[in-house]
Amino acid sequence: MTLDDLTVPLRALRLLAVDFPHLPAPDVDVSPLYPERLRLSFHDTTGESLAAFEQWRTVLRIAPDAVDSRTQSDGHTRVLAAEGSFAGAVVVLTAFADQPVTDPVSAGQAGGVR
Repeated sequence: MTLDDLTVPLRALRLLAVDFPHLPAPDVDVSPLYPERLRLSFHDTTGESLAAFEQWRTVLRIAPDAVDSRTQSDGHTRVLAAEGSFAGAVVVLTAFADQPVTDPVSAGQAGGVR
């Protein structure tokens, strides 16, 4: 495989950079394993990645009901994922953000030892 075989996702990335330069910068992944796919991901601990995901989802016209929402790492990380298309490429959006964990003791929900 050559770089030319990745033309579709690279062209999509170039067009996204030109058309939407104001959007938050994602982590970008293009791989010869999936030569038609452009992966854009967002990672943070403050939840800003979820807002960035929504901005990108909106400009890519991915329907809200197409978003998969789940948690991983024993519920400590929230994950949003969706797929759409742009300029002939499959665009995979993923966002990861820390999920607040409620401590039952500090929330007053556990019986204390006296």
